Amino acid sequence: MENQHIIDLLKKNNLKVTTQRLLVTKYILSRFDHPSADQIYHDLHDKFPTISLGTIYKTLNSLKEIGVVNELGFGEGAVRYDPNTKIHINLVCTKCNSILDYYPDQIQNSWNNLIKNLHVKPIGQRIDIYYKCKECQNRDL
Repeated sequence: MENQHIIDLLKKNNLKVTTQRLLVTKYILSRFDHPSADQIYHDLHDKFPTISLGTIYKTLNSLKEIGVVNELGFGEGAVRYDPNTKIHINLVCTKCNSILDYYPDQIQNSWNNLIKNLHVKPIGQRIDIYYKCKECQNRDL
């Protein structure tokens, strides 16, 4: 996503545009691997040593509140962040903690029917399937 689009998004949601907020937002929106705040800090800190973990958490929380990212907590593990807020299924490996997005053709129609029948306007959704990925299955052999 281009800087100007991110700036417009932040301003539209009454969020102050700072260099660090722009950096974290651009980073998370470019990812497909559902990073944790610690991973984001690790990836950004070498290049931007003034960024703090607190700033990353605050930015992620703001992005969550405006619906730009989904927060994925998994019990005792680290919270991960998903920039894909469209309806999909998270395939979560219980061994290596990898998360893959899955988009079955019928999910959008099922979701629309469910929301219509419930008479609600959702502010978020999350569907997880837990399994052991092929790499972890092969390591167990």
